[in-house]
Amino acid sequence: MKKNKKIAIIYGSDTGMTEEITERIHYKLNIDPLPIFEINELNPNDFLKFDVLILGIPTWDVGELQSDWDEFYPDFKNINFENIKVCMYGLGDQLGYPDNFVDGLGILASVILKNGGLIFGYWPNKGYKFNLSKGISPNGMFYGLALDEHNQYEQTDTRIDNWILKIKSEINTF
Repeated sequence: MKKNKKIAIIYGSDTGMTEEITERIHYKLNIDPLPIFEINELNPNDFLKFDVLILGIPTWDVGELQSDWDEFYPDFKNINFENIKVCMYGLGDQLGYPDNFVDGLGILASVILKNGGLIFGYWPNKGYKFNLSKGISPNGMFYGLALDEHNQYEQTDTRIDNWILKIKSEINTF
């Protein structure tokens, strides 16, 4: 990693599944310091303290944000993301909600891009079975790492490892 980058992980979790994935990503990234925050602990100005943000977003119900992200969303829409690089990982259920798989990625990505941010860490959509997703970017890839702990948990570690290699390489180019 290039020196002097301020990086943080921010996530929301109701069931603890995204929290567990966050801890695994944090451990595997092996960056020091790398603070972890739950979204309900922050205010919009806290986002501006970092050069790189890693956001964890589970999608709930029928394409909705997790409760803490949903509560923070009105403030999130007002954050100026200029000069901030953002990568994301999202959790969803592609078989239970095939028309809304990891929609949370797309919901947050649209705000980040509209407000001047740069998204990196795009992830291929091959190997998933879903119909529709707001999490798919115009380039045909997910806006970030897509995980399905309900139906493809056995692929999670490999996907995390490969995504971490990708984002570390991309962070080094900033």
